[in-house]
Amino acid sequence: MRRRMPVPGGELAYEVRGTGSPVVFLHAGALSGGMWDREMDVHAAEHTVIRFDARGHGESSTPTEPFANYTDLAHLLDGLGLESVTLAGVSQGSRTSIDFALSHPERVDAMLLAGPGISGMVNRDPYILDHLARIRAATSTAEAVECLLRMWTDGPRRTPDQVDPRVRELAGRLHTASLERHGPTGFVHAIDIGAIDRVGELRGRVSVLVGDLDSGDIHDVADLVTNSVSGARREVVAGAGHLLNLEAPEAFDAALRALF
Repeated sequence: MRRRMPVPGGELAYEVRGTGSPVVFLHAGALSGGMWDREMDVHAAEHTVIRFDARGHGESSTPTEPFANYTDLAHLLDGLGLESVTLAGVSQGSRTSIDFALSHPERVDAMLLAGPGISGMVNRDPYILDHLARIRAATSTAEAVECLLRMWTDGPRRTPDQVDPRVRELAGRLHTASLERHGPTGFVHAIDIGAIDRVGELRGRVSVLVGDLDSGDIHDVADLVTNSVSGARREVVAGAGHLLNLEAPEAFDAALRALF
């Protein structure tokens, strides 16, 4: 991504393609906008599609002080002259989408929350807690990346050999690039609004997508959003884990198109 958008204290790497109603793709944590290559190609035929690297990820700047991803998103949209958009996020991208929708409800036309996280959530899945501890104790980037792959790309219900090797290779490559460039700064300095206590305030069209092989923590968030937001739709994707746009692109595309 060659374009840069200044934000207070840093800059965001981003890309825009296509014409039509705008859709912003928000990547998962410790990955980057590189996870959206296919979606940028496919959906540019129908929409103005935007992807960006969150601060502390990919080609964006490394944060050295507190920042908010949802505020960065607002600055990006302001810089692009976009009043309102549809948000499509995976994991951390869903978390940022929810924070943004609560902070700027008038700027969100609809949301697709895939494998959703939410700010203020507390991990309870023993598998996730174990791998978070392993990441904190990791002594090399390679060790941390393998923990991330086991935690989210594979998940608690699969072994690595049961996952599409192309998905694992891409996730591993993006994890490595982000960690080598930024370390954990994209998480250490990020602040949020504690949306878990405000999720009932969300309005508008909301679709939730969750893989049946994903962590119980993510299923809990999917249930919370679905049960708290009037009219929210929830779909469980059989045989899929956390990175749904990579593992189940047809289901992801169908869920996105259903919002229009």
